[in-house]
Amino acid sequence: MPSPKRRAASLPPTILVVDDDTDSRLIYSEYLRAHGWLTFTAADGRSALDKIAELAPDAVVLDLAMPRVDGWTVLKHLRESSWTAAIPVVVVTASMVARDDAFQAGCDAFLLKPCPPETLLLQLRGLFRIRPTARFGQQLLDPRSPS
Repeated sequence: MPSPKRRAASLPPTILVVDDDTDSRLIYSEYLRAHGWLTFTAADGRSALDKIAELAPDAVVLDLAMPRVDGWTVLKHLRESSWTAAIPVVVVTASMVARDDAFQAGCDAFLLKPCPPETLLLQLRGLFRIRPTARFGQQLLDPRSPS
């Protein structure tokens, strides 16, 4: 499996959007794609785990309440594997009471639904230290951070 580290500064980040709600998946993935990010989607946790193994995304946007395999299980698997432990996870869910537990389980950011796609984009930019004016193909990461 490829390293979850950034592939190359010339490539846009690869984001996996995992949500059982079709509208949320579409809105988030299309908005990120319109801003130059490479996006893939999964409708449940089982599909998400398969796609994570296949794609080694740079980040995962994860709903917690899903059928088959829920987001909690996905997050647990990500954090337990040395291959995926460093992949940033942004939890986007409707349950405010899940916030503290999500951080304890290892998420890197928590957004409450309904969450505007602009907010998700800003959160991902912050995780990657991407300047709002950065263009893919140029230096994307903060030059002060180690590669």
